[in-house]
Amino acid sequence: MQILITGAGGQLGRELRRALAGHDVTALARAQLDVCDAEAVRAAVERARPEAVVHCAALTDTTRCEREPELAVAVNAGGAENVARACSAAGARLVAISTNEVFDGETGAPYAEDDEPSAVNAYGRSKLEGERRARAAHADTLVVRVAWLYGEGEANFIEKVRAAARAGRTLRFVTDEVATPTADADLATALRALLERQAPAGVYHLTNEGEASRYDWAAEILRLSRIDAPVERVTTAELRAGGYAGPRKPRYSVLANTRAAALGVTLRPWQEALAAFVARERARVPADE
Repeated sequence: MQILITGAGGQLGRELRRALAGHDVTALARAQLDVCDAEAVRAAVERARPEAVVHCAALTDTTRCEREPELAVAVNAGGAENVARACSAAGARLVAISTNEVFDGETGAPYAEDDEPSAVNAYGRSKLEGERRARAAHADTLVVRVAWLYGEGEANFIEKVRAAARAGRTLRFVTDEVATPTADADLATALRALLERQAPAGVYHLTNEGEASRYDWAAEILRLSRIDAPVERVTTAELRAGGYAGPRKPRYSVLANTRAAALGVTLRPWQEALAAFVARERARVPADE
């Protein structure tokens, strides 16, 4: 299969390149393709002549999205629309990566694919608009919502937790923001399965199984990393009372995988995926380091 990846320089994009080994993959990073440039997108798709495009390019810095909501919409909504229109013209399937943050997190139960979204921050609103524009522009679109992704690199929650612990900083993580940590490698494998099984167009939820608070995730990272550091439980209200001014987050945004599971595509529990990730990291580091 001929597959084009946008945002291929990011963590998920890099894992997709590995997971799609055996297919004919064109991987375009941000420097090679600005998805906000409709003409550049059209030309890139025409050159690659893909059967499918996996659209990973996005502005995921939620704080920056709050500061620059117009940019968030330009990248996350306008970019998705540009890619969808190019796919429609080329007759290519589109897999558009979205987020759990399209939901407000107030139901207290896992969200199914057909639950009504209601985003509470600029990032979530821009991604939700991207979903809508992509599906309006191209009927053969799979919107895949994901949550709390992590993979190789330093710009992720795992490395931030470790760095703070090693620096001796006070670790305080909330117990009232709950979703599912999801390994990029597991997600990439599941995306390959959706493509190879010719999954119908529509909305899919793909995360590792289970749920965790930010506190649960941080504590498990430290345990698996063999870092002995205390972690304090706090609430979001307590953090804000102490001066935290970050974007509002959905409180409970666990995603229920029903449509992909019906096709036989599931991901393992988040604890297993995280343990495997840490074990792979340890295996790559020489024993004397």
